[in-house]
Amino acid sequence: MKRRKVGNMLGLAVLSALLERPMHPYEMATVLRERGKEADLKIKWGSLYTVVGNLEKHGFVAAVESVRDGGRPERTIYRLTDAGRAELEDWVAELLGEPDLEPTKFRAGLSIMASLGPDEVVALLATRLVTLDERIEQQSAALDAARAEVPRLFLVEGEYELALLRAEAEWVRGLRRDLTSGALPGVAEWRRYRETGELPEDLTAFAEGGQE
Repeated sequence: MKRRKVGNMLGLAVLSALLERPMHPYEMATVLRERGKEADLKIKWGSLYTVVGNLEKHGFVAAVESVRDGGRPERTIYRLTDAGRAELEDWVAELLGEPDLEPTKFRAGLSIMASLGPDEVVALLATRLVTLDERIEQQSAALDAARAEVPRLFLVEGEYELALLRAEAEWVRGLRRDLTSGALPGVAEWRRYRETGELPEDLTAFAEGGQE
């Protein structure tokens, strides 16, 4: 991923909102919230005005005019510049075309799950599955309801999230099944290690070899 002048997801959200029409920051936030972009882009609203200022500094947005609504403070309306449109298109192309290999917290936990006992891991995976199944049900219901009013073009990110949830749930079920049945090689040795504190000979050799 290239290093961008304004590289946070809030900057991308602002550019996408201004693609539609000029807006002031408060209106940008309202539009993005209404469209559920808060969840999609992990937006931190507290830095909105700072991000808009940085986008203006780098020529991606430009102030059009300032307006005053009743007794409210004056608000500056911004538009998307040609440079901003080019940045938006390049950024979205990067997000769509390049796989994101950033490790998740779950992957980190899996990498050191031997710190716990196999029975404890089995129980924790069961708890995770309950949460995953609940999210799958909620996401599926939300998509079904939205399809009645919203074109699929604007729902594909929800479909992707649902597909990821279903794939993870299926994989976790398989891992839990293999741990429970003993089909996963090394489970017996892992359990013995947790009970005695002694590593199997082959794992001990591996650990010592890695320290040379």
